[in-house]
Amino acid sequence: MMHVEKANKLFEQGFQCSQAVFAAFAEELGISEEQALKIGAGFGSGMRKGEVCGACTGALMALGLKYGQYDKDDDSSRLKINEVTDRLMSAFKKENGSFICKELLGCDLSTSEGLKTALEKNLFAEFCPKMVISATRIVEDIFNT
Repeated sequence: MMHVEKANKLFEQGFQCSQAVFAAFAEELGISEEQALKIGAGFGSGMRKGEVCGACTGALMALGLKYGQYDKDDDSSRLKINEVTDRLMSAFKKENGSFICKELLGCDLSTSEGLKTALEKNLFAEFCPKMVISATRIVEDIFNT
């Protein structure tokens, strides 16, 4: 559970969901926490458009760093990253009902009305941490299998 605790702590400190999840795995994957925080910075709130949940994108970055293809001729790594990506997205959707930010939150953060709703309902403090924990735990499960 060390990754879940680290991700949750980073999110509580004010980092975005994408940053928190990715940075929780950074050092063991060979990059610094600072690098992970910078790389993950643009993916929160569904890339600011309410699309794929930032916690999922942070998780995908961690999976990519561990399993991603870097040699065009390495078909086995391509198959592996496809497999673990599908596992992550399926598990996250099964657990949370969706992996689309605006569907999860019930409002569209790319609009001023949606952001106002999220703030009024305190979603960033009460709902989003559950997504951070879910995505981080699923990556842990994948790493451990």
